[in-house]
Amino acid sequence: MTLTHFDSQGNAHMVDVADKPETLRTARASGRITMLPATLALIAAGQAAKGDVIGTARLAAIMAAKRTAELIPLCHPLPLTHVRAEFTLDEAASAVQCSVTAQTRGRTGVEMEALTAVQVGLLTIYDMCKAVDRGMVMTAIRLDEKDGGKSGPWRAA
Repeated sequence: MTLTHFDSQGNAHMVDVADKPETLRTARASGRITMLPATLALIAAGQAAKGDVIGTARLAAIMAAKRTAELIPLCHPLPLTHVRAEFTLDEAASAVQCSVTAQTRGRTGVEMEALTAVQVGLLTIYDMCKAVDRGMVMTAIRLDEKDGGKSGPWRAA
C-alpha cells in the first residue's frame, strides 16, 4: 500500500483525479466534546452568553465542510451537494456528540469535509462556552463510514 499524496521522489503533491469517474460519494464522521455538567446545562437551556450554541455550531460545521480545501493543503475543492450536522446532548456523559454527513457527486471522496466539519462544530462549542469552562475536551473524532468511489463502502469497526 502506498501513500497517494507523495510522488516517486517523496514530495507532497495533489493527487490527479482527472481520469476517475464521477460517482455519488458520502462520508459520515463524528466526535464529542465533554464539559462540566453546569456548562451542558447552560447549552441545554439556551442560556449561554453568546447565544444559541448548538445552532451556531451547526452553521459552523456546514461552513467548514464547504471550506475544507482552503484549510487542508492537498484537498481538492468539491462541489458539495449536501451537508447535515447533528448535535446530541448526552447528560450522563456531560457531553455534546456531533455527527456530520457530507455528500458530493465527484471524482474524490468527502471524508475530509465531514471530519473538518465535526472538528469545527466542536471548536465552535468550545469558543462559545470557554468563558465558563476552559477544561472542555474534544475526543473521538473519527470517520464512521464512507460510500462511493473505486474502494466502495467502508465502515468503522
